[in-house]
Amino acid sequence: MHISLRAGEKIYINGAVLCADRKVSLELLNDATFLLEAHVMKVESATTPLRQLYFIVQIMLMNPSDTVAARDMFEGSIRMIMDISGDASLLAGLSGVKTLVSNGRAFEALKAIRMLFGIEAEILAGRRHVSPTQAA
Repeated sequence: MHISLRAGEKIYINGAVLCADRKVSLELLNDATFLLEAHVMKVESATTPLRQLYFIVQIMLMNPSDTVAARDMFEGSIRMIMDISGDASLLAGLSGVKTLVSNGRAFEALKAIRMLFGIEAEILAGRRHVSPTQAA
């Protein structure tokens, strides 16, 4: 896998933080868990249930040696969100996220959670209404 970084950009690889001092291209020659700085959510941005879930999965990805507590937080958080949500699209997406995390595919889970941010925003803004049959 080839990755290009701009000067000052960070990448998180297997729990280590690397910062490029100049424009650089990297080639990862084996399996590595990584996250580009552009996809890292800061704690102050984790202001909604899905953003908090994203932050938890992000921790699992960035600190792979200590995921037990994060996995417990993930299980509790996703269960709570699924229990209170009546939106079929959101529930289907969260089910997929749960499967990805269970299969050790945290990076793909982050992408899936980001895809659900729009649905969550519509629900929180009251622009997406859940029918009584969906909530049951």
